[in-house]
Amino acid sequence: MRRRPGIGGLQKAAAARDQYRLLGENVAKLRTDMMKEQLATFKSQLEEFARKHKNDIRKNPAFRAQFHEMCAKVGVDPLASNKGFWAELLGIGDFYYELGVQIIEVCMQTRSLNGGLISLQELCSHLRQRRKKDREAVTEDDCLRAISKLKVLGSGFEVITIGKKKLVRSVPTELNKDHNQILELAQGQGFVTVEEVQRRLSWTSGRVIDALETLLEEGLAMIDNGSKDGKCQYWFPCVSSVYSFVGSDT
Repeated sequence: MRRRPGIGGLQKAAAARDQYRLLGENVAKLRTDMMKEQLATFKSQLEEFARKHKNDIRKNPAFRAQFHEMCAKVGVDPLASNKGFWAELLGIGDFYYELGVQIIEVCMQTRSLNGGLISLQELCSHLRQRRKKDREAVTEDDCLRAISKLKVLGSGFEVITIGKKKLVRSVPTELNKDHNQILELAQGQGFVTVEEVQRRLSWTSGRVIDALETLLEEGLAMIDNGSKDGKCQYWFPCVSSVYSFVGSDT
């Protein structure tokens, strides 16, 4: 028979466990302190880097994107506020604020054409037209960052991905799976027909017409009855380059 440990043995075992626990806590605290110290060093180096390359960050889109990646790795968000060190040093908050205002203006001006759904690529084209006199180029990455800040205002702006395209939605339209599939199908040539959707997606005509009618009502589609084959074409400006520069400021 195994002998049960006495009171003294139990006390020694408990003391040993306490020592191991304290040792583990000390090691964890040491690691945390070292990480905090390293992080503080990284942030200091990042600030020095920003001072040295201020103009490049403002004017070079590729350089600016790399700078944002560096910031993310050390938990710094230069866009968190328009006040403070980063805003004063780089003016980067003002850059994205101005870009956000221009994004809202472009979306409002093109809404009658695309129903409030515009491709990110087309949005950038409009913005480049507006800012062609400025030396600060704009990239899709810049637009995405500016739009992410617009969400704070509860403005309803959102980036959605359909197929291979990123689309910016500026109206509270809810698209279901059928709508997304039609929009993805339309990316090939900018439009679809009822017959094409039936054939490609194996849907009934009723299902196709119901989805297309909803997209028409939301202002996301336009009808063209003048095709040579006589088939009604449903055009989608948000995925078609035909309307890319309609309504842009030149």
